[in-house]
Amino acid sequence: MLRGRRRERQVLDDLLGQVRSGRSGTLVLRGEAGSGKTALLDHLAERASFARVLRASGVEAESEMAYSALHQVCAPLLGHLDALPAGQRGALNTAFGLAVGPVPEQLLVGVAVLGLFAEAAARRPLVCVVDDVQWIDAASAVALGFVARRLSAESAALVFAVRSPGDLLRGLPELRVDGLPAAEARELLDSALTGPVDPRVRDRIVAETRGNPLALLELPRSLSPAELAFGFDGSSAAPFADRVEAGFERRIRALPPATRTMLLAAAMEPVGDSLMLWRALELMGVGPESAGPAEADDLIELGARVRFRHPLVRSAVRRCAATAEVRAVHAALAEVTDPVIDPDRRAWHRAHAAAGPDEQVAAELEGSAGRAMARGGWAAAAALLERAAELTAAPSRRGTILLAAAGAQAEAGSYAAVPGLLGAAELCPLDALQQARLERLRAQVAFKLSHGRDAGPPLLAAARRLEKLDPVAARDTFLLAIGAAVYAGRFGGDDLRVAAQAARDAALDGETFADLLLTGLVSWVLDGRTAAAPLLNRCLDAADEHGDPGLLWLTLPVASEMFRTDVAGRLSRQAIRSAFGAGALAQLPDALVMWAVSLINDGRLTEAAEVLDEIDEVARATGASVYQISRLNLAVRRGPADEAETLIAAKLDEAAAHGNGRLHSLAKDALAKLHLALGNHRAALRAAQEMTAYRELATYQWCLRELAEAAAGAGERDIAEAARDQLAETVATTPTPGALGVKAVVDALTAPDGQAEQLYRDAIDLLSRTGTGVEGQRARLLYGEWLRRLGRLDEARAELRAAHQAFTTMGAHLWAGRAARELVLAGEVVGAATPDDRRELTTQEAAIAQLTVAGRTNAEIGAALFLSPRTVEWHLRRVYAKLGVANRRELTAARSPRSS
Repeated sequence: MLRGRRRERQVLDDLLGQVRSGRSGTLVLRGEAGSGKTALLDHLAERASFARVLRASGVEAESEMAYSALHQVCAPLLGHLDALPAGQRGALNTAFGLAVGPVPEQLLVGVAVLGLFAEAAARRPLVCVVDDVQWIDAASAVALGFVARRLSAESAALVFAVRSPGDLLRGLPELRVDGLPAAEARELLDSALTGPVDPRVRDRIVAETRGNPLALLELPRSLSPAELAFGFDGSSAAPFADRVEAGFERRIRALPPATRTMLLAAAMEPVGDSLMLWRALELMGVGPESAGPAEADDLIELGARVRFRHPLVRSAVRRCAATAEVRAVHAALAEVTDPVIDPDRRAWHRAHAAAGPDEQVAAELEGSAGRAMARGGWAAAAALLERAAELTAAPSRRGTILLAAAGAQAEAGSYAAVPGLLGAAELCPLDALQQARLERLRAQVAFKLSHGRDAGPPLLAAARRLEKLDPVAARDTFLLAIGAAVYAGRFGGDDLRVAAQAARDAALDGETFADLLLTGLVSWVLDGRTAAAPLLNRCLDAADEHGDPGLLWLTLPVASEMFRTDVAGRLSRQAIRSAFGAGALAQLPDALVMWAVSLINDGRLTEAAEVLDEIDEVARATGASVYQISRLNLAVRRGPADEAETLIAAKLDEAAAHGNGRLHSLAKDALAKLHLALGNHRAALRAAQEMTAYRELATYQWCLRELAEAAAGAGERDIAEAARDQLAETVATTPTPGALGVKAVVDALTAPDGQAEQLYRDAIDLLSRTGTGVEGQRARLLYGEWLRRLGRLDEARAELRAAHQAFTTMGAHLWAGRAARELVLAGEVVGAATPDDRRELTTQEAAIAQLTVAGRTNAEIGAALFLSPRTVEWHLRRVYAKLGVANRRELTAARSPRSS
């Protein structure tokens, strides 16, 4: 099977060379069944004698058993568990069923496996190969895909073989394993032919198999003498893999009945345990002699482990079997599977052995699903529950199980599967509480997918139904309904007011953080911002000690509404630390988004860009749908302008398609900022006016600043003064430094020249020390422009030069461009930008450098950027070399002045 393949072997040898030299590598071997991927993995394993080789293979029968493939990979490395942080160690122990603990999030499991690989590779290079990835369980696929993207400086390689990469492996380096070239294909075919064949027939076989090695070896064995003598029958349009499998089927059907039973049992026994196989066969009256014909026909190898010639043999065996035969084999395997040591696999076999409803088996499957959930295997739990529902005769019981399966699919991120399960559950008798929970789940999934208007009314209906049934669930659902209406915004009509009034009428009293948040938001909607401000500030004051990570998506916008930029940054950082420390990572995407917002506002754009890239990894690992408006905020600062405008247009289209008014408003806010950076005041004014036509939570009052600047620049003084008056009313209830700084900017824009100067200075001071570094430099830019217009050119150049340098250092290229244009008008020649040391570093190196200067340890940096501590140390050495420093202290000294 490896005859030829010089190019492929060279790629694998080069990968091993990387590992031998202390670097990591990942590779996906992609090819159809029979193309020789497994043979290439064998070659890799043989050549990796200098390394520790881990092997795993996907087995279709285990595709619903959470972490089964990952356990194959990690079992030899569990001796390194003690080197991992406690949270990661606990996550792996729980995922593998070695201990009982909180449900581990999939991302934490991935981080733990990455740490395990790093620890093992530090002692001896590591090569991990995973075959038949298309059949490994979803939880393992998520973790291994995550690790493959994060390997960096470890002496380790991770190589996958798969027919089609799918989303979890997409984007990784790929090597296509296609058919052999014609000459090599003819040579391989000749080795399989037992007699002379017409050259034209041989050429047709080569052409129609497209050089697939397995097909070339197996098809001649399945063709009749007449076909070989007079012509290969190419009339079938089926893929040749199917035709190879059909050839295996013909050979299997020709075997004695006992041999076919033996093969079927081997196909159903997923781990290749020969002792268990023979024990099951003994129950069925099949003895060891049954293996002879199958071994002689090169279909299977029977030793300490059972191995089929090719996965297509396994699937052909199953296709040859009647339903009754399959059930009989599952029943025998269930009988010999230990109910204490391996209850889940026993329940799975029993479920497939059942010919009809079986309440006892259904109960066992529910127990298995519970254990899968405890390990974080939500997809596996959903599959177990779906089968349990099929085996449940009582309609009411079936509805309960289907509802649980739908919830598990939602937790797994498989949102497309949820509506069908909920529809099936609705056909069963549900009590009032179950019906309300069903409606809530359906609306939650709709909101998760689009953040549009459609989710709000159903969530409100569910909240109303839950009022008398489950007050705590009702409160949480009212919060969801209000949050959904906030996102629907201007496209939601009166939805927000209706939801808030319904929540107030429900009179759900309480003193938890969620209760405070609900009370404050209801007041904000119904009573106005001034009345609500004390309630919302009380909620934010409680957030540090009593905040709910699951409510970050609403808490942080409230912090922005109250101009509490310090709270927003602090809460997001706390949530990230908590997520990694305790393993509660379900809310990590929201925390990272808000952290990115804080970084952007503070002018730490390089670090923010890295966080935004990591959010994509988190979304892939957790199955979360992440609302990344932060990319707009970054684009209108960094540019290029045409790319930013394209992104804004795309977001406006998306907002219209989904009824997402908040997204529409934020895109208009971004458009206003973009045009201000470019000096297009009229266009900025139109965008800002449209944004402020609706009072969005968190962003309306900030955009009043854009409105005032655009109006002042366009000569529309009345509009600028109206924006000033609106902002003054808002700031009066929340006079934080950030709020006062924004107000000072707007006041300066509309003040007489005799009063403006001190206002500009106040704005620069207030906005440069409150986590709003970009706004502080924008205030400095406006001050420099004002000085230039007054003819105070020396002073103007000093302020404009400082703003230009700050924007350049931040990477805010659009704003640096505006400052450069103003400097030219002030009489200063601005040379071409000289890349500072930040842009000599890669994005990841810059982020690591910034976190190091901030005092983070390697472990903390690794947790934030999803790298192993060893990888962080490797990158730091490169940073030191590039910047000409020797250690952390020198790096901090070199970077801190520019970061201040």
